[in-house]
Amino acid sequence: MQIDSHHHFWNYDPVEYGWIGPDMSVLQQDFLPTALASEIELAGIDGVISVQARQTVEETAWLLGMAAEHEFIRGVVGWVPLASANVVSVLEPLAQSPWLKAVRHVVQDEPDEAFILGAEFNRGIAQLKQFGLVYDILIYARQLANSIRFVDRHPDQPFVLDHIAKPTIHSTEFHESWAVELRELARRENVVCKFSGVVTEVRDAAWSTDSIRRYWDVAIEAFGPQRLMFGSDWPVCLLRTGYGQWVSTVRELMNNMSQDEQNDIMGATACRVYGL
Repeated sequence: MQIDSHHHFWNYDPVEYGWIGPDMSVLQQDFLPTALASEIELAGIDGVISVQARQTVEETAWLLGMAAEHEFIRGVVGWVPLASANVVSVLEPLAQSPWLKAVRHVVQDEPDEAFILGAEFNRGIAQLKQFGLVYDILIYARQLANSIRFVDRHPDQPFVLDHIAKPTIHSTEFHESWAVELRELARRENVVCKFSGVVTEVRDAAWSTDSIRRYWDVAIEAFGPQRLMFGSDWPVCLLRTGYGQWVSTVRELMNNMSQDEQNDIMGATACRVYGL
């Protein structure tokens, strides 16, 4: 089964989606299941995991409702107020849905670089195991060191690192500190990684498969195919690439791997980690 482990839906509203800036006009429209169903059919993808794009419980419930209506949506990564004292009471009704597989917080945008180490936030993370939920880590590369400390506080909690921790990608300069810290994080066997959201981190005017190959090589070396999963980051990926082009790029990067290894990356890892 071919799984896209990371995409978003939204009914566009400039207030609700304030992170979509004026230079992102392609994203200033609705992106809903019918549009994605067409994309995945053309690309040979069987199912998807819908990931939160707003930090509201209402959006999480909306995503779960769409998963119940559309068979190709196999799971949801939602949002709950993890740093709130009432996080368990918020989680209890949401976790009744068989489609809630994980939660995440937009740590990358927190002004406090040590947010992920905060006592209240970590208290919330400690509640996820009782609900059988994964936690998706959304950070920039500069936040990897604190994220390693964070993961070490929760050795029994399954984690998924989104977007290979968003290294800064230049054709003329490799992000060496990212590579060192990603390899260190990968030593924690309870962490899995998504190869997603990569082309939007390319700072060159144009990108190619070769321009991201070194980042692929580090990710696959660090995590291996059984702990790496494909994700499109649609529709955000449209800022730099079409859906089908990104699927083809990842398949090209895998072309020297065995069929079993390719199957892991393109679906089996996601199915296992998220319990699809």
